[in-house]
Amino acid sequence: MPKLVIGVIVTMIKIHLSRILGEKRLTQADLSRKTGIRPNTISEMYNELVERINLDYLDLICETLDCKVEDILEYIPNKNKKIK
Repeated sequence: MPKLVIGVIVTMIKIHLSRILGEKRLTQADLSRKTGIRPNTISEMYNELVERINLDYLDLICETLDCKVEDILEYIPNKNKKIK
């Protein structure tokens, strides 16, 4: 889940599942049926509400959508570094 820092949401990992499903003309329900992943779990990933991603699920999603992990996940450097 994105962190709230002084009124600003800071997200360091972007999940592009919504964009990829749109490009492939698939619904969340379609992906759930094809992968066996619970619809609620797909929805949380789609809406970027997850704090952790099950690697087995990520593998199933990549296989089903014929894409790479880096197509789904993007690292965005945090402007306010946690490590000094």
